[in-house]
Amino acid sequence: MQLGYTILYVDDVGAALAFYERAFGFATRFAHESGDWGELDTGATTLAFCSRALLRQQGKTPAAPNPDSPSAEIALVADDVPGALARALQAGASLKQPVEHMPWGQTVAYVADPEGFWVELCTPVSLAA
Repeated sequence: MQLGYTILYVDDVGAALAFYERAFGFATRFAHESGDWGELDTGATTLAFCSRALLRQQGKTPAAPNPDSPSAEIALVADDVPGALARALQAGASLKQPVEHMPWGQTVAYVADPEGFWVELCTPVSLAA
């Protein structure tokens, strides 16, 4: 088994796709004409967006994320975390944690996207002591 994709439930799929293109440089791989589903080309695992309206039509009750009390995050690995952070902020992300160098050798920063989802910008985890 392998992780195929992560789906974020959003109010506006088109706006989410556009933000992630501007902020992180991903290209839209698929956007359904209904506006209820879209996918980004992010490498081996797809980042997808589904409208909360579609889920409500299906009898589900999706909740919006709370950027002040996150319950999950997506992590995007970058060689240049400060540069990635600057680009994300320029595109409209909200700063949650500035660049920090972790004791295990990883550099991280956190932003919230316009919907409130947390995005970790990070270098790969270094297991070297």
